Amino acid sequence: MKFLHTSITVKNMDATITFYTKRLGLKLLRRREIPENNAEVAFLTDEAHSTELELTYWRDKKSYEEGDQLDHLAFEVEDLDTTIKKMKNEGVEVAKEPYMLKGGSKRLAFIKDPNGIWIELIEKG
Repeated sequence: MKFLHTSITVKNMDATITFYTKRLGLKLLRRREIPENNAEVAFLTDEAHSTELELTYWRDKKSYEEGDQLDHLAFEVEDLDTTIKKMKNEGVEVAKEPYMLKGGSKRLAFIKDPNGIWIELIEKG
């Protein structure tokens, strides 16, 4: 598996992008709407492009408690179906079975770690 990105939930997308680009020197890679989730995402990276930070703005989220901002971790896998089957056999909870977002180009699924943290598995493609 290859570690791809960490996602955090944000209150204001524009202000957060400005903070990470102006204060921390990250570069905005892409930004797009996710209509089926009523959300918007943006991806930023450092100069080395070592990993990405995903900013997620949930339009329906009304309450933001400190500590709730970690949304998910993401890993790239060679074969999503084989990986999910293996995870299930090992007792890992599958939060979302493999699917593809509208307008997306890769299949993804979500599992949970022992603490309930969501881990996105993205099929290499």
